[in-house]
Amino acid sequence: MERLLRFPDELELLRDSTRSFLERECAPRYSDWEAAGMVPRELWHKAGELGLLCPAAPAEYGGGGQSFLASTVIQEEITGLTFDCLGFTLHSDIVAPYIIAFGTAEQKGRWLPRMASGELIGALAMTEPDGGSDVAALRTRAERRGDHYVINGSKCFISNGQLADLVIVAARSSVDAGHAGISLFMLETAQLAGFRRGRNLRKLGAHAQDTSELFFDDVAVPAANLLGQEGGGFRMLMQQLAQERLLMAIRSVAAAETALRLTTDYVKQRRAFGRTVLEFQNTRFELAALRTELMLNRTFVDRCTQLHCAGELDAVHAAMAKYAASEMQFSLMDRCLQLHGGWGYMAELPIARLWAESRVFRIAGGTTEIMKEVIGRSL
Repeated sequence: MERLLRFPDELELLRDSTRSFLERECAPRYSDWEAAGMVPRELWHKAGELGLLCPAAPAEYGGGGQSFLASTVIQEEITGLTFDCLGFTLHSDIVAPYIIAFGTAEQKGRWLPRMASGELIGALAMTEPDGGSDVAALRTRAERRGDHYVINGSKCFISNGQLADLVIVAARSSVDAGHAGISLFMLETAQLAGFRRGRNLRKLGAHAQDTSELFFDDVAVPAANLLGQEGGGFRMLMQQLAQERLLMAIRSVAAAETALRLTTDYVKQRRAFGRTVLEFQNTRFELAALRTELMLNRTFVDRCTQLHCAGELDAVHAAMAKYAASEMQFSLMDRCLQLHGGWGYMAELPIARLWAESRVFRIAGGTTEIMKEVIGRSL
């Protein structure tokens, strides 16, 4: 499909190496990981060795020192090959950027090299059992006691939660300060007293992605693990949301491209009433409509990526990209599954997994309704 973005030769080489890694390391084992509910730690180590983790982190801290386009390339390959549940994107392009943007030199040196190598697996804990999009209403508490904070509360739907060694926890450090009472804390989970992982949650899709409940019972966190300034958490979260939502849009488009390609190949081979399914006018018209919708979203998401690389992507355009791409993705997946007929409902075909995994894109990173609210406030 035609692209507005242009990738330099070195990033096309990165694309090739990423694809080779996924085909070699993931394709033969992915169904086993789905059954287990998570991917093995060894995969993280191998990805780190190849430079597939934290590609945009500064080289002085062990990262790739590359632009956001490197992350785009890696993510497109992961999603395009239907391995979107590895957890790498959250780790590399959501958790690590918080440390890069707001961490001290000591914090960056302590965590980023081990994240880039795959030794530390990162997670972000914002969502709570009673609320997700309304970050200002979170109930997890952090009380300052001398040279440390004591955290109490719980989180849910935390991706990488079962494997995470380093968790950014959003907690309320001041009860009466509203948005200004939220702070971010870096929890190193190894042998951390009072920290407990709950269930690896069962989900409609994304079965290879571990998604967990996390519990904090008088968890003592050194004050040195506060990220940024106390009370600055909400501002930091809002600053990072544009990239997170753009990543969701990039993943939506890449998944949709794969689904459309698989469906086109299928209807060219599948026969009904003495001819291929593609020869029916309804099929051709449906595929024509899907290709057009996909191309419109591809172009807009590419443009938003250009803006982000230039430091010019605002919250409104990020919300537009996430909203439009995720809605298109789910509609396209449903219509592609329909063109597969009964086989589309069978788990053996990748379109069934793509359909199930697409549903969360309209929720994660901010629901469609929240995206509309963000856009509507700009009118």
